[in-house]
Amino acid sequence: MVRTRVGYAGGTSEDPAYYNLGDHSETLQVDYDPSILSYSDLLQVFWESHNPEFPAYSRQYASIIFYHDKEQRRLAEESGAREEARRGARLHTEIVPYSAFYLAEDYHQKYRLQGHPGLVEEYRRIYPAMEDFVASTAVARVNGYLGGHGDLATLRKELDSYGLSEAGREELLSTAARSLAW
Repeated sequence: MVRTRVGYAGGTSEDPAYYNLGDHSETLQVDYDPSILSYSDLLQVFWESHNPEFPAYSRQYASIIFYHDKEQRRLAEESGAREEARRGARLHTEIVPYSAFYLAEDYHQKYRLQGHPGLVEEYRRIYPAMEDFVASTAVARVNGYLGGHGDLATLRKELDSYGLSEAGREELLSTAARSLAW
């Protein structure tokens, strides 16, 4: 994963915000390296990360895949059909063209990392501008590990590249070890 950002998409109003979403939904924008991770791999993570068998109770939490071209649309529709057959249930996931993404407020970014003030402080020293903090690959990957994604072997291989102090590396490793054990 190169970077992730949380925000709002899928609606018609301009400049949505958390307390004024209009017809937008909360969403995650992902930048990835297709030579390492395929779009199909991303779709698999999408299906494994939530339960789309029930309709969202509000537009804010709708299950949506935003595609950028015909190939992504085809792959998304095929993966949805496979997932529906695998689950034996109707899925409530929209597959719609991407139109615009609006970055969520700063306090929504890197949610898992925000629960570790020492790590946030280290990264805010490295990335004093919020847009650089949000755009950082290291910050995105650390946030993912803290959320229980990935594996410890890969984390250990990458750990020195994250720019953390010894105390920060220890905190990340111990927290990730607990998160990844689930």
